[in-house]
Amino acid sequence: MALLKVGDAAPEFCLQGTDGLEHRLQDFRGEKLVLYFYPKDSTPGCTQESCDFRDYKNVIEATEAKIVGVSADSIESHEKFISKHDLNFLLLSDPSKAMLSAYGVLKENGGIARTTYIVDANGKIAKVYPQVSVAGHVEDIIADLPLIKD
Repeated sequence: MALLKVGDAAPEFCLQGTDGLEHRLQDFRGEKLVLYFYPKDSTPGCTQESCDFRDYKNVIEATEAKIVGVSADSIESHEKFISKHDLNFLLLSDPSKAMLSAYGVLKENGGIARTTYIVDANGKIAKVYPQVSVAGHVEDIIADLPLIKD
């Protein structure tokens, strides 16, 4: 499946989160959502990206946006990842890879393409960051968030 484009409706989802609750796209209506997809907990690139989001969480949330990370890793793996790196935002577990597929980030070999979407307050894709390079990525998001209108 291809990546979503700006203006597309973000696909609905229902996934278990590290807070013990099920989360749906509709839970985030009314605020911007920084939805980042990453390959695997505790790998170097994923750790750096997640720690960058952790370090800039207050700046991102000041733009009325929430951060949510998604991978196919289990909740148990996510919980260890959060604990080890003091992550301060929600991670969702997609072991069936249904959400990963719906958002076009599932590779043919079953891996996950590092991709970030900004979803606007109305559930539309406002910005797409394909083939993310970790260095400077969070700073790019911070620069773009104020430009996204509801």
